Amino acid sequence: MSFRLTYATMFNPPEAMHENFERALAGIRGGLGRTQRLFIDGRDVEAGAHEDRVSPIDRGWKLGRFPMAQVPDVDAALAAASKAFPGWRATPPAERAKLLRGAADIMERRVYDIAAALVLEVGKNRLEALAEAQETVDFFRCYADDFESHKGYEVELPNDPLEGFVSRNRSVLRPYGVWAVIAPFNFPLALAGGPTAAALVTGNTVVLKCSSDTPWAGRWLADCIRDAGFPPGVFNYVAGSGPAVGEALVNDARTAGVTFTGSVGVGRTILGAMATGRYPRPCIAEMGGKNPCIVTERADLDRAASGLLRSAYGMGGQKCSAVSRLYVHEKVADDLLARLEKQMDAIRIGDPTKRETWLGPVVNARAQQNYARYAGELQSGGATLRRGGRLLSEGDFSHGYYVEPVLAEAPPGHPLWRHEMFLPILMAQRYRDRDAAMRLANDTDMGLTAGVYGSAEDVRWFQENIEAGVTYANRGQGATTGAWPGYQPFGGWKGSGSTGKAIASFYYLPLYLREQSRTVVE
Repeated sequence: MSFRLTYATMFNPPEAMHENFERALAGIRGGLGRTQRLFIDGRDVEAGAHEDRVSPIDRGWKLGRFPMAQVPDVDAALAAASKAFPGWRATPPAERAKLLRGAADIMERRVYDIAAALVLEVGKNRLEALAEAQETVDFFRCYADDFESHKGYEVELPNDPLEGFVSRNRSVLRPYGVWAVIAPFNFPLALAGGPTAAALVTGNTVVLKCSSDTPWAGRWLADCIRDAGFPPGVFNYVAGSGPAVGEALVNDARTAGVTFTGSVGVGRTILGAMATGRYPRPCIAEMGGKNPCIVTERADLDRAASGLLRSAYGMGGQKCSAVSRLYVHEKVADDLLARLEKQMDAIRIGDPTKRETWLGPVVNARAQQNYARYAGELQSGGATLRRGGRLLSEGDFSHGYYVEPVLAEAPPGHPLWRHEMFLPILMAQRYRDRDAAMRLANDTDMGLTAGVYGSAEDVRWFQENIEAGVTYANRGQGATTGAWPGYQPFGGWKGSGSTGKAIASFYYLPLYLREQSRTVVE
């Protein structure tokens, strides 16, 4: 079988991937410092203000000058998207799908360049970055295939039982209009590109806002869509702060729908705003996770340790799917934690542009400060820090935002059991009764991902009782992480999501459409 890059397979890639990445990285480094622009109505647009962005790897590395959009820029983007909507809606589905596949092909040809930029901008390691770039390619292809396979979601229904007339009925799903996509910093390409592809293939036009921490990824996406030949105004890219750009998008009546990925607090605010006004507007809110893993006494402990390490500490725990709560049976707790500690001790922390580095920096100074605060709160609240707890700020670490991964055994009542930290911090607790462990696992307002290691019967019990939208069993590649379009749908229950439907699932594209019943009497 030829190698196919996914989050599950990225741990042992062929040598050629490293060689291609090194060449791309050299080229991207040679072009750092450029001034970037917005993309509105099919052309590059100069913003009224710019901000210098530096890499979290080393604050001396200036990535470029990035645009800071203001309300007039948002207005121009919404006007362009509104103007383009009737023509895009009328574009045959096959033509829309063809354009998506064209963008995917361009993105795939640039996948190493994009990955190099993601490493520099986000601080993730090269394999995480390559996987994200390829995942975005797959989103575009997956949604084009899905929309065509459902024949544009037009369904013939039975004729009415009338005598003397023919009364034909059909159900048609129709696009809403201008769709705003608000993307996070941690997967700034995939979680911008995925919703953008879904909105576009279903006939909506798009205004994309990326995180203010990671505006470069949105510009890479805009370039691919532009070069694929999408009509002017169908896709627009604006960058800037949440208050200036995000709020303007959400509060404007021309925004017909929103896809947001980010924190629970901001997501709920956007949901509230979209529910008010002249009429409610759809909001697909993919929010946080406080994800548990249960390890039973029948688990493969080596596999569990590997899966926990990858899901708790991969990309510095800055994933909504990261495992942050571990419940391990008391009979195997010492053994499992010792194996996990051994693997933690082997982690190479540092500059993620280097091949040997597995764990790079956190995204910014605020994240590093939060880490120090949480480590202090764990210790003052009675937790035992078995590993980690220190900021790394000397020598090679002195110019970036580096921290140690934390493994902490914490008392049941510690408040951080219920708080999403979004950092490389795993809290552990021993249990005696399996059902008690399940009650603890479900004792959260969120329900995104969850994992289990145990016997086949343990897995059946877990799947029947866990309150989470994405579950993994006995997965050494990641206890709670690693969903990929076409393989694992990804969406949350409870406070982790607003729709009950998952990204890249059978039910995702209809979220961007509204139903119209059509009856014609002949």
